[in-house]
Parts: sequence; C-alpha cells; structure tokens
Amino acid sequence: MADAQAEIARLIEVMAALRHPETGCPWDLEQTFETIVPYTIEEAYEVADAIERQDLVDLKDELGDLLLQVVYHARLAEEDAAFAFADVAAAVSDKMIRRHPHVFGDTASGGTAGVRKRWAEIKAEERARKATEPTSALGDVPAALPALTRAAKLQKKASAVGFDWPDVDGVVAKVHEELAELEAEIAVDEHDRDRTRAEIGDLLFSVANLARHLNVDPETALRATNRKFVDRFAFVEQELRNAGKTVESAALDEMDEAWNAAKKAEKS
Repeated sequence: MADAQAEIARLIEVMAALRHPETGCPWDLEQTFETIVPYTIEEAYEVADAIERQDLVDLKDELGDLLLQVVYHARLAEEDAAFAFADVAAAVSDKMIRRHPHVFGDTASGGTAGVRKRWAEIKAEERARKATEPTSALGDVPAALPALTRAAKLQKKASAVGFDWPDVDGVVAKVHEELAELEAEIAVDEHDRDRTRAEIGDLLFSVANLARHLNVDPETALRATNRKFVDRFAFVEQELRNAGKTVESAALDEMDEAWNAAKKAEKS
C-alpha cells in the first residue's frame, strides 16, 4: 500500500499548485468556500452510495474525492491565514482522544451505552466552554443537512436530554395520529395547501423518529427505496419494450403487471 504521510503531503502540494495565483487552474482559482460546498455534499453522498452498493473499488475513489474536498477547504483557509490542513488533522485527533477516555485514558467504558452517554457529556462540556451565551441542546445540528437526516439528529439530541417516547409503541401511535390528521386535511373541500404541507411535514418527522427508534437511518432507508424504485421502473420499461410499447403508450394495468413482475423477479 502507498505511504499515507507521503501521499497526503503530495495531495496538499497538488492543491497548492491548483490554487497558485500565477500558474494555477483558472477554475480552481475562482472557487470559494461557498462554491465548493455543493461538491463536498455531493462527494459525501457518493461515498454513502458506494458503501450501500458494497463496491470497495469505487469506495476508494469516492473517499479520495471526499478527502480532496477537505484539502480544498483547508487550502482556502490557509490562504486566508485562518488554519491549514495540519490544524484540521490535529484538531480532530485531539477531539477523538478527548472523547474516548476509555481508550486513551483510564476510564472504564461501561459498554456501548456508557460510551454514548460519556460522548454526549463531553460534547456538552465542549459546547459550554465555547458558548458566550445560553445555547440550545439542538443548536449544533446543521440546518443545511438533508431534512430526513436533520430530523433524526434533532430527535436524537432531544432524546439525549430526556425528551423522547419511552418505547416504540408511542412513536407508532404518533405516526398513525399524524397520518389521520393529514387524511382529515385532505378530506376538506379545497384543502389549504400550507396546512397540507405542514401535516405532511409532521408525518415525515414522525416516520423519521420511528426509524431512529428502530435503529434505522431514515436517509439511508429512503435512498435504498429510491434505488429499488429506479430498478423496478427500468424493468417495467424493458418489459414494455419487449412487447413493442413504451411507458407513454402503455395502459396503467400493463405497467402494473410489469411492476408486479419486477417484484416477483426480485424475490426469485
């Protein structure tokens, strides 16, 4: 395998060359933190996708692309004399050591539950040291996260301070309650669009909470379902092509028949 320190140093040099004010790449020289953020988010999702597909060859490439994003942001910060890549690495190493006293200190772990409890306590202590005024327990959940992911993180943070359903039954009941409220809103003649949107939001939030209680990441679950839908729809399209038709020309019952065939093919 390649030498990690040497290759990281080379990557940092490559980024410095790309951002050289005289000989660098014109496109790279135009970039800012804000313009690079969409690529950072996209690369993180591509890492997740490679993992879900269990494609380790692709994962290596996607992790490299994500690492490039870290190096890119660090380079921009270094040009502003704020911090450099080494500071990023040092900060996260210090954080991991500080948050794992059962590994790097003499504290007993207390098992997985104990580790999670201590992790939350240490994070709270860190926030308290940084804070100049009272902060919310939910304050460090980024607003830019995908909505389902953010919902799960908000609920997890609230749970850490005791604001949570005692068991999954209460969450299931809440999902049914929110669905009933949505159905009631839909049943109203000329139902209000804003209220309908609010009820759908409440339902999705409750489903995300149910996923959390069942130890399922809602964003990952939905991505898997999206991928399954795409695969099944492609099967439908191919079945219709085999019959000399297109989805545009086929009747709904024909598409339903092909859809059921796709589900049967999955099981077999």
